[in-house]
Amino acid sequence: MKNSDAQRAGEREPDTAEAREAELAEEVEEADAAVDAEVEADEADEVVEEQAEVAAVTERADEDAADAEDATEALEEIEASDDAIAADLEKARAEAESYLDDLRRLQADFDNYRKRTLREQTARAASASQALVARLLPVLDNFELAVSSAEHSRDFDRMLKGVEMVFGELREVMEGEGLVKIEAEGKPFDPERHEAVIAVEQEGTEPGMVVDIVRTGYELRGKVLRPAMVKVAK
Repeated sequence: MKNSDAQRAGEREPDTAEAREAELAEEVEEADAAVDAEVEADEADEVVEEQAEVAAVTERADEDAADAEDATEALEEIEASDDAIAADLEKARAEAESYLDDLRRLQADFDNYRKRTLREQTARAASASQALVARLLPVLDNFELAVSSAEHSRDFDRMLKGVEMVFGELREVMEGEGLVKIEAEGKPFDPERHEAVIAVEQEGTEPGMVVDIVRTGYELRGKVLRPAMVKVAK
């Protein structure tokens, strides 16, 4: 009987050991599964984080690319604007240079015109003076003859006649040049043509009338050359 119980106990002991080994193996498998699950979870989290980081980097890259594109467009616009400004500036410089050349040519033409006009005026004045002197030479000759004759004859009447003749010739020459004597005596005083040197009382004469000529005045071609000095009634 005892041997039978011992035999049954010996048979159960292997069964128990196998069960424990099975339990241990199961626990190990469960632990490995838990570890694998935890590892997979960690790896999944890391993958998610990496994907998030990649997405963030990609988003930043897209933003940077957009900013770079905007900057490029802005730079191209600035360069285009600079080119337009440079073209306008070059055009303005060319126009200014053209205007300056025109001004220089105009100034040169005006200088040449002024010099030519001055030469012509000088030549006309010289020609006019030469013509006047040529017309006065006979008057000078007659003056010499009158003086020479007076020195030899001492005849006052003859000398006076010679002087009157020379004076007539001189007046004729001057009148031929446009010289006209200003009429003053018996005329109303004209400040444009007369110069009053004294005011006198004279019966029968209205105030403001010229009563006497102190020095003859002359006009040359309608322009007062010298006003007549006169006495005026008051």
